[in-house]
Amino acid sequence: MSQTTPSAFDASGIAAPQAVASPRRAGVGVGGVVAALFDGLATWTERRRQRRALERMPDHMLADIGLSRADAEQETEKPFWRG
Repeated sequence: MSQTTPSAFDASGIAAPQAVASPRRAGVGVGGVVAALFDGLATWTERRRQRRALERMPDHMLADIGLSRADAEQETEKPFWRG
């Protein structure tokens, strides 16, 4: 079910109704929630993996990617849930 809202004007100056998405979005249900949870977990796991790799890099490799040891330490101190 969609609702309409007057937000655009036609040639006569009368507001023309436009469709507005219903509060119930497609893809949001149990499957959508489960998929979002798995996506979140995958993101957190990848962040953790990348931060550990950054922590193990020698200084000359950090310099190659434009980071100092202090930058790397600052990044690796972040919790996995922070982007």
